Amino acid sequence: MHSLDGTDAAHRSPALPLASEQDGTYPRPQVLRAAWADLDGTWSFRNTGDDPAWRTGFPDARDITVPFPPESPASGIDEPGFHPVVWYARTLTRADLDAAGHGDAAPRLVLHFGAVDHRARVWIDGQFVGEHEGGHTPFSFDVTEALGADPDAEHTLVVRAEDDPHDVTQPRGKQDWHEHPHAIWYRRTTGIWQTVWLEAVPTASIERLRWTNVDHATMRLTVRLAGERPAGARIRVASRWHEGDEDLGTVETTVPEHAHEVEVVVPVARQQNGQAEDELVWTPETPRLVDAVVSLLPADGGAPLDAVSTYFGVRTVGTDGGAFLLNGRAYDVRSVLNQGYWPESHLAAPSREALRREVELIKELGFTAARNHQKIEDPRFLFWADRLGLLVWGEAPGAYAFTPLAVQRLVREWMDAVERDASHPSIVTWVPANESWGVQHIATDPAQQAYARALADVTRALDPTRPVISNDGWEHTNSDITTIHDYEGDGTRLAATYADDAARTALLGGRGPADRRILVGGAVDGGQPVMLTEFGGVDFQPGARREDGWGYTSAVDGDDWVARITALYDGVRASAFLAGSCWTQLTDTMQETNGLLNADRTPKVPIERIRAAVTGR
Repeated sequence: MHSLDGTDAAHRSPALPLASEQDGTYPRPQVLRAAWADLDGTWSFRNTGDDPAWRTGFPDARDITVPFPPESPASGIDEPGFHPVVWYARTLTRADLDAAGHGDAAPRLVLHFGAVDHRARVWIDGQFVGEHEGGHTPFSFDVTEALGADPDAEHTLVVRAEDDPHDVTQPRGKQDWHEHPHAIWYRRTTGIWQTVWLEAVPTASIERLRWTNVDHATMRLTVRLAGERPAGARIRVASRWHEGDEDLGTVETTVPEHAHEVEVVVPVARQQNGQAEDELVWTPETPRLVDAVVSLLPADGGAPLDAVSTYFGVRTVGTDGGAFLLNGRAYDVRSVLNQGYWPESHLAAPSREALRREVELIKELGFTAARNHQKIEDPRFLFWADRLGLLVWGEAPGAYAFTPLAVQRLVREWMDAVERDASHPSIVTWVPANESWGVQHIATDPAQQAYARALADVTRALDPTRPVISNDGWEHTNSDITTIHDYEGDGTRLAATYADDAARTALLGGRGPADRRILVGGAVDGGQPVMLTEFGGVDFQPGARREDGWGYTSAVDGDDWVARITALYDGVRASAFLAGSCWTQLTDTMQETNGLLNADRTPKVPIERIRAAVTGR
């Protein structure tokens, strides 16, 4: 028996899973190993006091269900007030090490955190192993020495999370800094809110991968390595399109001495034939993924030192002539604003299955894209977007102050987010800022204009392959797509605003909705695509009504609601220049009752009626 990368399967036990067809449970879907230990579940919890002695564990603890935040019912704590400091503890056992794949072939143990809001410090048996700041991005520590040499010993893992609920220099997104939710902000998510897991790796290992679409027939893979490796080690990449039952080739390159990152050009030779390239390209309608195994090989050609399973999608994105381009062709982006918030679990998904169902519902409603609003979403959502076919706008959670500290925090966290998600073919646009949040005086303040330009440009430096929006909604400094937020409730008036080239010139040259200028700081209209990236927001509450529920306009019943959605979409469809749109919003979210779905993800009217209003057919 031989594996995808041509090595004898006996050298890798158990065999690597197929990355593109996994079940969505693995926390890092594009760097997949055969074994890992899921540390989610019941932990000990303290949110009263702050005692340094607790780094070895603490008495009088309550149980919490990780990864649900303590403000949420799903956690078992369900205390929505302020939690500036929280503590977690869990016992690590031999069973955890075995599940992680710990053994002679994989002697190192790496502890991973998907996300902890906002600053985390971690100990094992009182020994400090590391810290991380940034509430929406992953981090990990090699904990081999902290766990010691006895595989049967039990160990106490302790996490302290600090999250100042009043600190608006932290990238907060939609998390309210008031005690109770107000306006468009929601209850907070403190502490651990994505999966904690343990993984065993070889002494010389593959730490991270990044896929880049160079063009329609070429991928570039950046491989980050960890640990000491022998001289002359090589990287081998073997790719196969399983849906088409077709091997796409194998490439190898030598690892330069002392290098920790290696770039490998991975040609997809079959794509050079333009008559056949559509058979393999990734789109929402044809979400085709290519599997690959990446191996770290010794110089003597023996068994791999390490191997991981991964996948990529062959697709390009860009802009030209006022259009958004997918694979070189104009593509009408029909998107929905997705808060990624659940009533029972807040920013954490209530289950892994819920992440798949979210993607399915978005597609069933007739959308081709989702704007994940003010949230760095769980990577498993992006996996299902890749696999099922959904365009995604990656967006930074905003801070609400303009200070050196706020700038440093947001830039650092945003750079980590772009690095984490850049390999996903579903991600087609980057949005580092929204509605001038954190740069409230950008229209007149040169410093804030410089920050917005710099944030967009550093995003392009990290990833030059996707369009970047400097400030979604208005007051753009250097956006590749000019985006506008407009909650006009009358479809006829909306149609007039976006009717033709004359309307476009008037809109971009003056003040737009919310009495905001669309272009500031010397920005000019260079023919960029224009998209209406927030509109709609029609309140409709079938059944029991919330006293604080609201939308930008309101419907009296289901028929009126569908008619309003249809009229607004008719206005968008009548535009001669709009390249895309984004409806507000997917679900009711706390006091915002303007979702197409109720908060529990049930449709407010039969889903076929909503789809017809959205798509016009």
